[in-house]
Amino acid sequence: MTSILIRFALAAVLCLAARSSAAAPALEKQNVKIAVGGKTLFYYLPLTLADRLGYFKDEGLEVEIVDFAGGAKSLQALIGGSADFVSGAFEHTINMHARGIPAVGIALQSRYASIALGLSKARAAGYKSPKDLKGLKIGVTAPGSSTNFFVNALLAGEGLKPDDVAIIGVGASSNAVAAMKKGEIDGISNLDPVITKLERDRDIVIVADTRTAEGMKKYYGGEYAASCIYSTKEFVDKNPNTVQAVARAMVRALAFAHKSSVDQLLAVVPAEYYAGDKDTYKDALAKSIDGYSTDGRFSLAGAQNVYKVLKLFEPSVMSSTVDVSKTFDNRFVDAAAKR
Repeated sequence: MTSILIRFALAAVLCLAARSSAAAPALEKQNVKIAVGGKTLFYYLPLTLADRLGYFKDEGLEVEIVDFAGGAKSLQALIGGSADFVSGAFEHTINMHARGIPAVGIALQSRYASIALGLSKARAAGYKSPKDLKGLKIGVTAPGSSTNFFVNALLAGEGLKPDDVAIIGVGASSNAVAAMKKGEIDGISNLDPVITKLERDRDIVIVADTRTAEGMKKYYGGEYAASCIYSTKEFVDKNPNTVQAVARAMVRALAFAHKSSVDQLLAVVPAEYYAGDKDTYKDALAKSIDGYSTDGRFSLAGAQNVYKVLKLFEPSVMSSTVDVSKTFDNRFVDAAAKR
């Protein structure tokens, strides 16, 4: 009798495995690399959640996350072929289209730009508008990254050019904090937890902030496509099952971010992300959750808003016409939602 039950149980397991195999098409590429420009930033937290919670492994993927100083560096890795995906700013997909290299966003992580510009107390004292940034040294995660784009957008709104300030790459972690504290830069355009750390330590005064819905409306006019997972169109077309697997993992991570308490999120995040200040990290995280996408979908309006902003100052975009509808593909997150 026992042997019959064992055989029955084994047959049931094999049947379920066969169904699972049939339901999940074979991955074209199991081992993938995802480049990111500062993975400790809240801007990219859904990527960390998907990795730490095992969602990529659940999809049969072996994911290596390669961390760079900023989004421009991670973009270079994608173009150079050393990365399959980027967890980065949606701005780069439009910029790449303008340069003749089609890129496609496959899962939106954040709908807020989540960038803030802070100035030293001395510089902030005389600040009235972005015109007062002229001649200053502004730290960004990396030249050409979304933090740089934010500064450029502020300048363009006042009729100034990108080279009216000195842009200095300072990274996205302790190096960025140190550069500001040491007075190596006059101001900093960065994301949390870097900005909140400097703000709480009273090293900066915030003069422009897109970490809230109000800030997004003020500086970008509202709906926006910010942090996302993107790849080249060529990779997406050749590896649809792999792309689908990544999208499913990211949609799960976004759902976890919205349904979990801050303490539950902290339990997943590596301790080194706190940079020795867990309280600051926790407070900043609590304020950031609202900015994450709930389902990973891009809206055409949000993508068009990004295009409109880049048209103000980015040379390659200014001199070309981009079909914004081709810079993202919601098929994969839509399929993930149905599953």
